Amino acid sequence: MRVRRTFAFIDLGGFTEYTETNGDQEAVWVLGLFRWHVREVTTRRSVRVAKWLGDGAMLVSVDERPVISPLVLRGGLAAGLVLLMEGDDYIGRPVNLAARLSQEAGRHEILCTPNLSAWAPPWAEVRPRDPVPLRGFRDPIKVAELRFRDEVGAVADPVCGLPISADAAWETRPGADGAVVSFCSPSCAETWDDGEPEVGGTESWRH
Repeated sequence: MRVRRTFAFIDLGGFTEYTETNGDQEAVWVLGLFRWHVREVTTRRSVRVAKWLGDGAMLVSVDERPVISPLVLRGGLAAGLVLLMEGDDYIGRPVNLAARLSQEAGRHEILCTPNLSAWAPPWAEVRPRDPVPLRGFRDPIKVAELRFRDEVGAVADPVCGLPISADAAWETRPGADGAVVSFCSPSCAETWDDGEPEVGGTESWRH
């Protein structure tokens, strides 16, 4: 069956070096924390973890916006028609392209196909890049780079911890103590309204 999906591959840059320096036990703790945060964020955005890939993950979404919203340590994004096999496996060019873009990305960087950059949230800066040669693809691939827009006066989203300015927020409202509360996405605002405990903080997003 042929379906349209959006894919993201994310991973922890430098994990091998981190394991060598800090040992297996510390690496397992970091990996567990990474997977917990991935599950928490994807669940709120109705994005599915298709599979865990060691120190990374393959994400899949029916729509573009939910999977592109949370900026990650390093990732690649692509969308298009794929073959759905046995109900939970995806075969096709977008899957391979997203994986290769993730490998090409630097730390704290997302590479995506230009058509997906249109879905970038206002707190993400889109930078055009020269076409990049990717293993397995005949011609260099046109890509765009997504980076967090570091703005003066940014405050942390109280749910996910993403630093965001009021101008770039999906929604801004007065908090209980009178301070301004800014949300990066509808899912974070809904989580806050549901009264769930805080799960973020600036440091959790940056690390």
